[in-house]
Amino acid sequence: MGFFRNLFQGPQVDQSKSDANARRMRQLFDGVVENGGRYRLIFGYTEDVSRFNYGFVHGSKTKIGNLIVGWNEADETIVVVPTVPDLSSCGEPVTYRRSDIRKAVRAKYPTDAFTIYPEGKGYLAINAYDWLEDESLYVYVSQEEELAAFTDFFVNRYTKK
Repeated sequence: MGFFRNLFQGPQVDQSKSDANARRMRQLFDGVVENGGRYRLIFGYTEDVSRFNYGFVHGSKTKIGNLIVGWNEADETIVVVPTVPDLSSCGEPVTYRRSDIRKAVRAKYPTDAFTIYPEGKGYLAINAYDWLEDESLYVYVSQEEELAAFTDFFVNRYTKK
């Protein structure tokens, strides 16, 4: 009976792998963000879709950017650190303070997407799931509780003025 239950449940989270990646995300974040331990973390990603039209061929290409997203409720601050799926390295952090945000929007479909429009031009769209299985494109981490906490923080602190 257990075999059929597992067959219909689909893929399951490897919790030890997820926990190891969560610890590595914390190490990377704390290594580049001052007082990084004061932030809660989730994994997010951003997509850059470019469209092309070569006569008879139409289509698009999508580039995925992996992000470690930290937030501090007391400071009303979100810090985003670019990374790679295997968490072997990371880039420089970008800080979004609530006071510097012109507009923030949460979209629920097709993914949970949190879009930040800072003062000036540009925007950042953070897509997030509670778990993504594709390790070649995304960081393998289960984050249901943390994602719920980030969603609550984002909706209550960033989308409401």
